[in-house]
Amino acid sequence: MDNTTNTLAEQSKLRRLVNSYGVPRLIITGFLLLMFILAPVAGVDFATQITNVINRFSWNAIMVLAMVPMIHSGCGLNFGLPLGIISGLLGATLSIEFGFTGGMSFLIAIVIATPFALVLGGGYGWMLNKIKGGEMMVATYVGFSSVSFMCMMWLLLPYKSPTMVWGFAGKGLRTTISLEGFYDQFLAKFLQIDLNRFGINLVIPTGSLLFFALLAFLMWVFLHTKTGTAMTAVGSNPTFAKAAGISVDKTRLLSVVLSTWLGAVGILLYEQGFGFVQIYMAPLNMAFPAVAAILIGGASVNKASITNVIIGTILYQGLVTMTPTVMNAIVHLDISEVIRIIVSNGMIVYALTRKTEGGK
Repeated sequence: MDNTTNTLAEQSKLRRLVNSYGVPRLIITGFLLLMFILAPVAGVDFATQITNVINRFSWNAIMVLAMVPMIHSGCGLNFGLPLGIISGLLGATLSIEFGFTGGMSFLIAIVIATPFALVLGGGYGWMLNKIKGGEMMVATYVGFSSVSFMCMMWLLLPYKSPTMVWGFAGKGLRTTISLEGFYDQFLAKFLQIDLNRFGINLVIPTGSLLFFALLAFLMWVFLHTKTGTAMTAVGSNPTFAKAAGISVDKTRLLSVVLSTWLGAVGILLYEQGFGFVQIYMAPLNMAFPAVAAILIGGASVNKASITNVIIGTILYQGLVTMTPTVMNAIVHLDISEVIRIIVSNGMIVYALTRKTEGGK
């Protein structure tokens, strides 16, 4: 009798654990683990793939983190993330234009990007306050139109740095700008763990991970302050929050500005790991992987946590990295790009269709 009771208790505990993690997320995790198991069988270097997954996590994690403030305030998923990315790109290009090099160019890029993020985020937040209830739909158009507008501005702004402008015309920025000599791998190489000397192709960008950990910790602390609690209250029940004396519009505006700033910092971290600044149409669809990642991590349109950010980014970037490589090695055909597009867009569609399910 006791054994039966213990077995039922264990089954109940396991069921609660599965339900708290979420069955869909459990399936995705299982598939990712399967890819890791199949990698050595398919002849793919396991350590190299681990390095790729960690690198992609470090590049994208802050842009996923940028979703958290707006979700908490009830503004929904930040499809207007390109506004933050544009702020970061302006900071990056102006830092190079002003002649800063090395790690200083990264710090100056953040400093320059901050006022742009405050202005663009403020305008964006003001607009979202005017259209409550339709934030996510309008945000997509804002993101797309801002990228299109900046395509013209990248050609018209008076940049003169020979490392950025087109060689023949001497004006207008190039599509891709190398960060060599500037902040390429600035954070990634800080306290970097490189096991190649031991014959293992594993490199861990410790500095990038620590930078994300710092911002994630600060976000966690902020959400537990009086202002952060007010932000959560606004997202959960704006009527109750207003009755409690909280300024709903100001709180929502603050969340949008904070999200936009995190997007600016996120793209700068992405660039220092990637080694290039990509402008024009490059930021157009960068919001969708971030949105998909946090939803796959277990967030909903009004509830998100740092854990959702970490789990979602690992699952999304892990699948996008591992699946094309492993499948390409198994079938011996060069279809990795096709598989990558199918997997990444498939996860985006899956995440968006379950955006109202909450934590499961």
